[in-house]
Amino acid sequence: MGQVRHPRRVQTYDAELGAAVARAQDGDETAFAVAYRIVQPSLLGYVRGLVGDDAEDVASDAWLEITRDLGRFKGDGAGFRGWTATIARHRALDHLRRQRVRPRAGGTEQDVLDLPAPHSTLDLALESLSTERALELVRSLPGDQAEAVLLRVVVGLDSPAAARVLGKRPGAVRTAAHRGLKRLARQLGVGGESNPSDKNGSGHG
Repeated sequence: MGQVRHPRRVQTYDAELGAAVARAQDGDETAFAVAYRIVQPSLLGYVRGLVGDDAEDVASDAWLEITRDLGRFKGDGAGFRGWTATIARHRALDHLRRQRVRPRAGGTEQDVLDLPAPHSTLDLALESLSTERALELVRSLPGDQAEAVLLRVVVGLDSPAAARVLGKRPGAVRTAAHRGLKRLARQLGVGGESNPSDKNGSGHG
C-alpha cells in the first residue's frame, strides 16, 4: 500500500488507462475499476507526499469527486492522470487548510533557471523514490519543489501537464523538480557530493 511506481512504468499504462476511462464514461463499472487500479498507487503516493498519514482519507475524498465528475472529463490516459492529480491536490490543500497547516512557500525560480541536471544523479534519485522513506524526504522539501517532484516522478506527468496542475509555467516546474531532485540526491547520498555544480548553485538552502 502506498508503493510508488516508477514514472516510466506509469506511462506504459496510458493506452490501457485511456480505453478504460472511455468505457467507464459509458457506464462500465469494471472499466472504472481498471482505471482505479492503474491510477490509485501513484495518486496515493502523490497525496501522501502532501498530507502524510492522512493520505488514504484524502485520496478517498478525491475519488468520490472523480467518480461524480467522470462524465465531464475529456482526454486520454495521460490527461486523466493529470485531471485526477488536480482533484487530489485540491482535496489535499483543503485538508491542510482544515488542519491550519499551510503548505510551505517555495524559493524563487530565478536563481536556478540554468541549474545543471546531471542525468546519472537524477536517475538514481528517481529510482530511490520507490520507498516510503523517500516520500518522507520529499515532504521535507520546500513546497514548490515537493509538488513538482511528486507530480513529475510519482504521478509521472511531463512538465506541461504538471504545470497545468500547479497553475505555473512548465519551465518553473521543471526547475523546481530538478532542484528538488538534487536536494533529494544529496539527502539519499546519491552522487550529489561529487558534482561540482552542486557546490556552486545550492549552498545550504
